[in-house]
Amino acid sequence: MIYTRQQLESLEKFNLASYACFSAESRGRAFPEEEAQHRTCFQRDRDRILHSTAFRRLEYKTQVFINYEGDHYRTRLTHTLEVAQIARSIATALGVNVDLTEAICLVHDIGHPPFGHAGERVLNELMAEYGGFEHNRQSYRVVTLLEKRYPQFAGLNLTHETLEGIISHKTSQEQVTTGTEGSPNGHLEAQIADIADALAYTAHDLDDGLRSGMLTPQMLAGLTLWQIATNGVVADSCSQLTDLQRHQVVRTLIGTEIQQLITHTDTLLKKNDIRTIDDVRRLPYNLVSLDEHYLAYHHELKSFLYQFLYYQYRVMRMTFKAEKVINELFYSYCDHPEILPPHIFDRIRDTEKERTICDYIAGMTDRFAIEEHQKIYNPTVMP
Repeated sequence: MIYTRQQLESLEKFNLASYACFSAESRGRAFPEEEAQHRTCFQRDRDRILHSTAFRRLEYKTQVFINYEGDHYRTRLTHTLEVAQIARSIATALGVNVDLTEAICLVHDIGHPPFGHAGERVLNELMAEYGGFEHNRQSYRVVTLLEKRYPQFAGLNLTHETLEGIISHKTSQEQVTTGTEGSPNGHLEAQIADIADALAYTAHDLDDGLRSGMLTPQMLAGLTLWQIATNGVVADSCSQLTDLQRHQVVRTLIGTEIQQLITHTDTLLKKNDIRTIDDVRRLPYNLVSLDEHYLAYHHELKSFLYQFLYYQYRVMRMTFKAEKVINELFYSYCDHPEILPPHIFDRIRDTEKERTICDYIAGMTDRFAIEEHQKIYNPTVMP
């Protein structure tokens, strides 16, 4: 049997909760297109994101550890895929649109610059006089302007609902009003993508920190989530985890938080008598959330990672090098735009010079940024 788009839309109506985003009721795209015969509009969004150039570049963009630190550390791409997996599990349990949730997860970091949050911070400083830089806004810019894949329009021409998910991802009220309507919190699918990101990066950065040796079980012993996740798996006196123990602890941590999140969100949906997507948008707060106890446990773990991993001297050395590379690339291109590749230089006629250069650097992988820096500053490297 072959399923048409209309049949897939009918299955959504039958299977999903009344407060889900239904593809048949999408507000559409900025540029009207004939929809696919055998895919819903949200499935099509997901596929467009997956096949984009910006998505492929995530493979060589830093999560915490720069790519050359080791083959098994998370990259921005593997982090994105792990966010999508967690979000799909939550969306399925809550009866909302899995395809839309996945699309938002796959696109949520597509505007991230090289070298992780260090790259984002330095670009924001460099662009302070020109509107700043923030990776959510850059993701929106990538999918609405910078990706060039279709002759009829710039960008990917994603649906309103997917764009809403980008804009409402940990963002300010100003950004919420720059492209789509809707509440600052977005629909439930957007809220799920948002919190799945937080659950993924804390658990998996913890995993990478343990793998690297920067974190040890003794350092984590006082954290509530660590005690919950290691109960019966790791002895208090354990000085180092085996790979199997580490995998089991991280798996338990993620599973525990997901289960608690689903239970608490279901309670809030019933408490607020949520029946439609409009009911979701009217609320001034997120419905998809951990309860106050687990939220405190999660923040405790996050604070620990900032203190003992993200600001650990080895990570800070990588951060210092990243800032130097991006700063010098930016000022070199601004002072001498003629050294830019022709296809980038040509954009300056239509966009301010600084924003064009920012777009170019933000799209670089770690490796490409380092190579470009070497071509400019190392006289022994061919341009």
